[in-house]
Amino acid sequence: MILSHLSPQQAGRHAEFRAFADRSLVPQADRFDREQSISREVVAVLAGQGYLGALIPEEFGGLGMDWIEYGLLTEELGRGCQSIRNFVAVDDMVAHSIHKWGTEEQKQQWLPRITSGRTLAAFALTEPEVGSDAAAVGTTATADGTDIVLSGTKKWISFAQIADLFLVFAKFEGQHTAFLVERDTPGLKVEALDGLLGLRGSMLGRIVFDDCRIPAANLVGRPGVGLTFVASSALDLGRYSTAWGSVGLAQSCLEASTEYAGRRTQYSTEIRNHQLVQQLLADMLTDTITARLLCYHAGVSKERGEMESVNHTLLAKYRTSTIAVKAAADAVQIHGAQGIGAEASVQRHYRDAKVMEIIEGTTQIQQTMLGQFAVRAARL
Repeated sequence: MILSHLSPQQAGRHAEFRAFADRSLVPQADRFDREQSISREVVAVLAGQGYLGALIPEEFGGLGMDWIEYGLLTEELGRGCQSIRNFVAVDDMVAHSIHKWGTEEQKQQWLPRITSGRTLAAFALTEPEVGSDAAAVGTTATADGTDIVLSGTKKWISFAQIADLFLVFAKFEGQHTAFLVERDTPGLKVEALDGLLGLRGSMLGRIVFDDCRIPAANLVGRPGVGLTFVASSALDLGRYSTAWGSVGLAQSCLEASTEYAGRRTQYSTEIRNHQLVQQLLADMLTDTITARLLCYHAGVSKERGEMESVNHTLLAKYRTSTIAVKAAADAVQIHGAQGIGAEASVQRHYRDAKVMEIIEGTTQIQQTMLGQFAVRAARL
């Protein structure tokens, strides 16, 4: 469902994204979920479309998309397959960090490789005992001549199983700092994490740094800016992607539910004629449109460079993820027994939706942050 106030270019791009998702993602999403992996072939297709690093300027191989176009892309990727949306988001978080905070040499070396799909990137912040409290990271970085030595463990890292390059956050001389680490660096070990509730194609991993030695030139930004600048701006992009992706998930649930309700017959009539089913569909439709408008508001705020754009993205991610959970739960309910079978896409949506309330900041953390924002806004 296209927003009426999109520009002709944005509306055209949206139609392109939707056609791509229907052609290349929807037919494979259940398989990616079942096999708990995505294929290199689909990564190549994404790169061929220019959908990797789409926000990055054309000089580095990106498309230089505006925030609204990027949101529309993310919605359709999420409608097609949340694991693929997550892959693009993570890849983009690293590319965005390099473009915004990296040296010219780092940009020239890595951005064309990431946007072309030759290098797959992963964002390594979370640790076994460190999630929402990112300031408590325990991984350390120690200077040793012209090298940096990393020691510690990261966990729940999306696409760690296949990533070629990691953006790693560690304490360097007591300060939060970001580093680029290549997969084949001695002292780096990746262990697969399987059997997840949702986003099963995200190929999560545990990364162990055992005296992992990297050049000092791999530092991104300056010592001390790893959390407040590098991670914060990347996580803001991740939340934006998750918000729009949640809209895509809700939209997929709406489409699946209306289609099923139109062909499923009970008591001599299609269940779309049952009032309680109509209530579920009405809420799903209303909530999906509401979620989309919140995301559009966040995108416009980013395009304008507004100071509160981060909070507008928080608003969108908080509400859209909860809407996605409700839409998926109601979709399963409408499908009844058919909705809980392994072959039903709506049960995948249900599992994926719950993860959306956790990644890039839990619902409860965002409620705390938005509560503080509400107080400040009221004072103004």
